[in-house]
Amino acid sequence: MHLPDSFTVPHWRDVARHAVPNVVEGKLVPAAIFIGVLQFGGTRPAVIGALTWALLAMGNRLLRGKPVSGLLWLTTLTLVGRTIAALATGSTVVYFLQPTVTTSLVAAAFLISVPIGRPLAERLALDFCPLDDSTRANPVVRRFFRDVTLWWAFTSMVNFAVTLWSLLTHSPTTFVMLKSVLGPITTTITLGVAFIWFKLLMSRSGTRVLVADQGTMAHPGVRRP
Repeated sequence: MHLPDSFTVPHWRDVARHAVPNVVEGKLVPAAIFIGVLQFGGTRPAVIGALTWALLAMGNRLLRGKPVSGLLWLTTLTLVGRTIAALATGSTVVYFLQPTVTTSLVAAAFLISVPIGRPLAERLALDFCPLDDSTRANPVVRRFFRDVTLWWAFTSMVNFAVTLWSLLTHSPTTFVMLKSVLGPITTTITLGVAFIWFKLLMSRSGTRVLVADQGTMAHPGVRRP
């Protein structure tokens, strides 16, 4: 089964309109709750407050029969790791270990999602760029999401290993500086390779990638000429 001659992706404004609510729900609101509670109640109430929001948001979606975004799943997983670490001990090492543990949990989540047939890379892609059912069912596209999910798990584990090493061998100040740089670099490399991977895959499949006019396609994907 081959892809058709063209693959249409939505206009960037349509992508933004679809993605912003997921980003607000899965990232901005938990971060705002954490920062706000931190000012008055300290670290433990802050992480509990953020996790409570994430769990309530997930519960609300499930009760209403709506899908839970991949971003919200990852945020909740992240907050579970931070909350466990914060409640277990108040030591400086464990405090800085929270994002490191989170990175390993994210890597595990990506890795586990492949054999159960629900690669997280696909879930995250759908948060920002909805695809029609025929596109998602195409073997080439399914293989791409599977491979990218494994790639994301690998880069997350590399991030975890380097972060843990820097935490155990450097001062807290140096660790914070390294961590602030390592995260964006890892994310940029991961997404950059995934984008190039996608372009090469489409090119080898003989498929042109087209951009739709704004507001003209709610569910982009492959289209036959």
